[in-house]
Amino acid sequence: MEMKTATVAFLDTIRTTAPLVHNITNFVVMNPTANILLAIGASPVMAHSRKEVADMAAMAGALVLNIGTLAEKWIEAMLLAAREANQRGIPVILDPVGAGATGYRTRTVKYILDEVNISVLRGNASEVLSLAVDDVKTKGVDSSLSLSDAIVEAAGAIARQYACIVAISGDHDIVTDGGRVIRVANGVPLMTRVTGMGCGLSAVTGAFCSVARDDLLAATAAACGFYGLCGELASGISDRPGSFFVAFLDALYSAGSAEIHKRLMVD
Repeated sequence: MEMKTATVAFLDTIRTTAPLVHNITNFVVMNPTANILLAIGASPVMAHSRKEVADMAAMAGALVLNIGTLAEKWIEAMLLAAREANQRGIPVILDPVGAGATGYRTRTVKYILDEVNISVLRGNASEVLSLAVDDVKTKGVDSSLSLSDAIVEAAGAIARQYACIVAISGDHDIVTDGGRVIRVANGVPLMTRVTGMGCGLSAVTGAFCSVARDDLLAATAAACGFYGLCGELASGISDRPGSFFVAFLDALYSAGSAEIHKRLMVD
């Protein structure tokens, strides 16, 4: 299916079915992530207690794991939820926030990847590539690398190693399953000036994957493209971070077929 048509279909299904997206995410982004998911029509839940995560994951359309504020009990909860999701064929999205910044973060992401099946690994270039090479470092959670051909090749190698989709955000996003590569040109720099925007994209990726389990590559690329074009729409209303985010939520809520067919840049 052509990507614009597929993106419209995925979004319509999200808005019609309101899939439950289970987030085990960090304290900083819980509220904006929930609002982002609500704006696109999904149903967010934030549950991280080890006593309930397996039950919650079993009910979800997708599970999103985010290591932004690491704690040992949360890692245990992530594994419990992911194992339940794996058993039920529920997509699991992993956001390796800050991987490469400390050894603990990098080891934790690798441990999760080794212990459970991850459907989509989504982060910036530094975060994702820290899983492949030792000399990639991050400054906070900001990308320090451009999406060169070498990065595309490395992303493909990671995708093949872990049998997952790898999505790397940057000036242009790339999405790969280790064979095919899709490039996404939507988005605006102002999106990097609002905390939690990357985390929100991981959650939106979960929503798209929940309604397109048979083509997670297309679903992930569609999520990246739609998210970015909503940033473009919002930047046409405001060039300041606070009001931009409000406009961004409104765009997620209101954008549809017309905007997708006009603005989506995915190939």
